[in-house]
Amino acid sequence: MPVDTHYARSGDLRIAYQVIGQGPLDLVFVPGFISNLDLYWDEPNMALFLSRLSAFSRLILFDKRGTGLSDRLGNLPSLEERMDDVRAVMDAVGSRKAALFGISEGGAMSMLFAATYPERTQALILYGTYADFHTWVLPRDRFETFLDKIDRSWGQGESLAAFAPTKVADERFRQWWARFERLSASPSSVIALMRMNSQIDVRHILPTIRVPTLVLHRAGDTRVNVEGGRYLASNIPGAKYVEFSGIDHLLWANDASPVADEIEEFLTGTHAESEPDRVLATVLFTDIVDSTSKAEKMGDRAWRALLDQHDRIVRGEIGHFKGQEIKTLGDGFLATFDGPARAVRCASAIIEALRVLGLQVRCGVHTGEIEMKGGDIGGIAVHIASRIAALADGREVLVSRTVRDLVAGSNLHLEDRGAFPLKGLSEPMPLFSAAGSQRA
Repeated sequence: MPVDTHYARSGDLRIAYQVIGQGPLDLVFVPGFISNLDLYWDEPNMALFLSRLSAFSRLILFDKRGTGLSDRLGNLPSLEERMDDVRAVMDAVGSRKAALFGISEGGAMSMLFAATYPERTQALILYGTYADFHTWVLPRDRFETFLDKIDRSWGQGESLAAFAPTKVADERFRQWWARFERLSASPSSVIALMRMNSQIDVRHILPTIRVPTLVLHRAGDTRVNVEGGRYLASNIPGAKYVEFSGIDHLLWANDASPVADEIEEFLTGTHAESEPDRVLATVLFTDIVDSTSKAEKMGDRAWRALLDQHDRIVRGEIGHFKGQEIKTLGDGFLATFDGPARAVRCASAIIEALRVLGLQVRCGVHTGEIEMKGGDIGGIAVHIASRIAALADGREVLVSRTVRDLVAGSNLHLEDRGAFPLKGLSEPMPLFSAAGSQRA
C-alpha cells in the first residue's frame, strides 16, 4: 500500500516518518536497531501487522537517526538524542500523548522516554527487548565474533539466522531481508550501532516507570533471551507479561496477529489523564568551592556583584543545554534535565565559563525518580545528586553509575573514581569523573 513519507526536524537532522490509520489513540512504533519505512510495505507479513495496528490506532512509524530514510549525519546517537527524535515526530504530527511500542533495541529508548515523559506516554509496550545487552543478548565473549560476521556478510541476508531462524530456507524472505540490511544501514554503521547498543543498561530506571506496561516475548527467542523479558516484567511496577511460543526474534517473521490482538486488548481503556507527580529526571547540583572564605575576603558588596555574574553565567548554560532551573542555593544551583548527557555537558560548560571569574565550581549529576512539588522537586535522587556534588573536587563533574550507563553513544569519557558511601544508601555507589573536568 502506498504511504506518504514526511520529515520532522530533530535538532539539525531530519527524521523520516509515516502515519497510517485514524484510530482514537496514537501508537508510536519504535523499531529495533535498523529499519526502513519503505521496505516495511514490501514484506506481506510486516504490512499486514502494521495495517492491523492501524485499524485501532493512528500508527506513527519512523526511522531512527542513522538508519533507513532518516539523516545519517553527525556522531552515533545516544539514547537521549533518540528520545528527542520521538518527541520531534510526535510534535510534527500533533500528538500530545501516545502509546509507545518498542521492539528489541528500541525498547530501551521507549522505557527511558516513558519514565522521563509520563505526561506524554499513554502506555508502554515492549516486545523482545531487554534492560542490559550483555546479560540477555550477547555475552562479552561472543560479541566480537558476531561483529566479525556482520563485517564479512552484511547485505547478503546472513544475519537472518540470528533474527529469524525459521525463515532461513525461505528464499523470497531471505532476499527481502538482504535488501532490508543494505537499505537500513551500511556495514560500518551497523557495527558502530551494535557497539553503542552493547553499552545499553537501563536496569536502574525500571522501577521509575509509572505508565501501564505490557511486556511481550517469545519463549525460545534466539536473539534476546526470554529471561530478559521476564526481568522487565518483574521490575517494572504493575507490568503485564505475555509469553508466546516460537524461536524467531523478528516479530513479523511469521503470523504476528496474536501479538496485535494482545496490544489491542491492552490499549483498550488506557486513557487515564491524571498528571504524574513522579518522573525520571537527571538532577544537577552546582556548588562554589570555598564560597564562605571568598565572601569574607572580598566583602559583601564585591561578593554580591561576583555572585550576580556567576548566576547569569550558570543560568545561560542551563538554558543552552535545555535544562530547567529549579532554584538557587545561595552559592549554587539545582537544575533538572531530560537527558543525562546534556546535564554532564552543561556542568562541564559551567565549570569552564566560570574560570574567567576565578571561581572553582564542583558539580554532581544523578539520574533517578524525582517527586514534583509545585515548582520544587524532592526524593532520594535529589539527595543523591547533592551528596555526589559534595564529594567532587574543584572544577570536577562527578556522576553516578546510573548516569554512566545511560550516556552510551554520547562520546562522553567518564573515569572511574571508585565507590563511595552515601547517606541513605545501603551500599557504596560507584562514581565517575567527566574527562576534562579538572581536580584542584
